[in-house]
Amino acid sequence: MTRRRTANDILNGLDADRRLAILHNDDQSAAQGWEADPTPLTPRRLAPPFPVDALPTWVADMVMAVAEFTQTPLDLPGCLALAALSTAAGGRAEIEIRPGWREPLNLYTVVAMPPGSRKSAVFAAMTAPLLEAEGQLIDQARPRIAEAELARKMAAKEAERRTIEATNVRDPAARAEALNAAAEYTLEAEKPVPALPRLIADDVTTEAAASLLAEQRGRLAVLSAEGGIFSTIAGRYSSGVPNLETFLKGHSGDLLRVDRKGRPAEHVESPALTLGLALQPEVLQGIARMPGFRGRGLLARILYSLPENIVGRRQVGAPAVPAPIDKTYASRLTRLVMLLADHDETQRLRLSREADREVLDLERRLEPRLAPHADLAHMTDWASKLNGAIARLAGLLFLSDVLPTGWGEPIPTRHLDAAARLGHYFLGHALAVFDQMAADPTVEDARTVLEWINRVGAQRFSRRDAFSGLSRARFRKVTDLEAPLTLLEAHDFIRRGPVPAPTGGRPSSPMWEVHPRAAKAAQAAEARS
Repeated sequence: MTRRRTANDILNGLDADRRLAILHNDDQSAAQGWEADPTPLTPRRLAPPFPVDALPTWVADMVMAVAEFTQTPLDLPGCLALAALSTAAGGRAEIEIRPGWREPLNLYTVVAMPPGSRKSAVFAAMTAPLLEAEGQLIDQARPRIAEAELARKMAAKEAERRTIEATNVRDPAARAEALNAAAEYTLEAEKPVPALPRLIADDVTTEAAASLLAEQRGRLAVLSAEGGIFSTIAGRYSSGVPNLETFLKGHSGDLLRVDRKGRPAEHVESPALTLGLALQPEVLQGIARMPGFRGRGLLARILYSLPENIVGRRQVGAPAVPAPIDKTYASRLTRLVMLLADHDETQRLRLSREADREVLDLERRLEPRLAPHADLAHMTDWASKLNGAIARLAGLLFLSDVLPTGWGEPIPTRHLDAAARLGHYFLGHALAVFDQMAADPTVEDARTVLEWINRVGAQRFSRRDAFSGLSRARFRKVTDLEAPLTLLEAHDFIRRGPVPAPTGGRPSSPMWEVHPRAAKAAQAAEARS
């Protein structure tokens, strides 16, 4: 038997409560003298979530456990995990997509997060095995280094002895033989002693990075929870003259040659530099204005991540990383480093026929989007390197998944599919980052003030209230709020309240009234983006 519909059923079916609430807000807006709804600010592009299931299981488990323990977005440990794999494989492996197109397996990753996001704790968890592997490499190398130093000293002494012997010999033939022997020992004494192995650098100049690359047979990682390396590249230690060569060629693998007065020339045939940084979002706008960073292609080499800010919504007392997950991650990453370090020749990976067809399909789909007036036309410098980045990611995922027995096999489609999903993630975040790099600072400040208004549910506030509730890192003086408040007023989100009557003391802070539909207008703009 069919139940008779009541009046409440009919109203619920028509979504009457929501409609009446909207009408009530409209009536309330009109009654309070608001002539129009707020005009949205420039919409902020929404970036996709990090596809943690694209990673090998032993990496994905660690990423999820660290994210839960530190209460950080998956993006941060996920990108650092990729940087850790790049540190292990960079300079030791490459992928050949097809004849004439090879990509080294090193990445530049940058995660932008606000202060207080626990970046250092995540860095420590994700990079600890690299430091352990570096220690093991040093222990293995010490006997060889000591032997090389001893051989060099002995050769120098023998060269000196043979030289003295030549000066005391009168027979021309014997003198020539002694001089030839002295020359050979001199050359032996001039052979460089191998440097102690080094995987990671932090606060390093571009000149030091080039020297370290030469010492370490072309492999080095710059991993840091800060973005100071960009100031160094821009010329902090070179009178403001940018020095990008090391970081440009360190990504592409082109020959790097460094000539300095008073020092022997240094050259690296195939440099492979890894970059894994976490910095504040405001730094992104700064590096976009640094001379040469975009024009010479440095910004186009970076895989960006712009995670959601969850500070203020984190769980207290989150569980620690389970010991089995931590142990598996540490042992497998350390083993990957050690296995690849023993290879003198670069390991060359190749694609299966099916994977090669998928790369061609990726190229066909991407190319039209690079055309003038297409959706990626404003960032063709970055987007044109996307398929190369996907190939690098596929190589890293393959190496870390088949460790160590399957390296001679072609890369199957499942690893390329996973890499393509990561590539889609980084494309979405690159679009958001390039938007932010070109953003008007006043609009960004206005958006920050509006987010504060909606978060605290303010219906009326003073300029002093806003200054007290907002970050000092962004608004250092009360007067810094004048421009964003004026912009919000122009968009009808707020309006100036009545001027308080003078009391004879300190002038009252200006008051602002908030449009009743301010929160809905902001949410609608975000939804449309």
